Amino acid sequence: MSAPAFINTAFLLRKIRDLRSLAPRRTRVKTKWATSLPRYPATNMALQYFDATCSLQLGQLWPSVRCSLLSERKYGALLNNFSDHQAVMSDLQDQGCWDFVSATQVEAERSELKRSHGGNRESSPLSLSANIKCFVFPRGDITRFKSARPDQYRLLGYYLLDAASILPCLALDVQEGHSVLDLCAAPGGKTLALLQTQAIRFLSVNDSSVARTSRVKNVLHSFVPKHLLSTDRLRVTSFDGTHWSAFERDTYDRVLVDVPCTTDRHSATEEDNNIFSKIRTGERKRLPQLQMDLLLAGIKAARPGGEVVYSTCSLSQLQNQYVVQQALHLARQEGIHLEVVSLQPLVHMLSGTFNFAPDLLLGEMVVPHLTANFGPIYMCRLRRLC
Repeated sequence: MSAPAFINTAFLLRKIRDLRSLAPRRTRVKTKWATSLPRYPATNMALQYFDATCSLQLGQLWPSVRCSLLSERKYGALLNNFSDHQAVMSDLQDQGCWDFVSATQVEAERSELKRSHGGNRESSPLSLSANIKCFVFPRGDITRFKSARPDQYRLLGYYLLDAASILPCLALDVQEGHSVLDLCAAPGGKTLALLQTQAIRFLSVNDSSVARTSRVKNVLHSFVPKHLLSTDRLRVTSFDGTHWSAFERDTYDRVLVDVPCTTDRHSATEEDNNIFSKIRTGERKRLPQLQMDLLLAGIKAARPGGEVVYSTCSLSQLQNQYVVQQALHLARQEGIHLEVVSLQPLVHMLSGTFNFAPDLLLGEMVVPHLTANFGPIYMCRLRRLC
């Protein structure tokens, strides 16, 4: 009796290559990978870039941050004070959420009391608006929020966003009667957070994209009563923010410059509208220059004594600290002097809710962590001296 023939499975698989070859020829369909599936996915390109740059910037933190970027993000619910907010707030608290902004304000008052008793006046206190309320689930809890429902006036009760996104608004320190410019407002979450302060005398909302400005308008109409959207209180424009100084200069008490960036979490997880796609290579390379031009325009729009907050949702030093450094240098050449305002008091208060990158040269940055998967958000606060 002869021995059974040895079957080389690897050889057969190399020959067959595709099981579709076993199907009748008339039923075979050729995969059009060139048009439907990129040969080099943009998400892979983004991760390769982040591995090369962020590993140097963050060191031992990078593996944890990388894992968090690729995991489901955690959201916060920005309470809409213009709706039936008491009922909404009670419902959120019943679900186990807590308002980290109010808790931060209590901590700020305690810290200021300690400073006053100890005679320490080195850092100016940061006053947070009592009207901004953002609810999050406890650290490590990844429960999802339900979609907000409209009240009797058709206003939604809360706006879902990355909770770290409101930190630049808190850092802006808006006070009663201030005029505020939101230079790059879309999609509208930070604009809505600014309006929640109910302290702004006049708010100018701008974005260079007409389509994105329409999204901001939709957000405003879904959350803000019509009488508060009058032209004497609010202006919405679609203007190239880099040329804002040709339109207004030395005008605003506060300016928020939340610039377009590589949106690192989106770039690492989503193929759609990914800035690391090959057709957007030029746009990505031009980002630092665009960001610097926008920040410089925001600085010029602020009045002497006014303040500017620069923010991105990127981990990149090239888009964060280096942009701020270059803008400070160029502003100085034009006779505009600024000082960097420390955000360390805010970091200390919020360290129980967010994870912050240590030892940044300029500004502060929230980095994602599996137990608090918010961010990334970078922010730097500048005060115009003259």
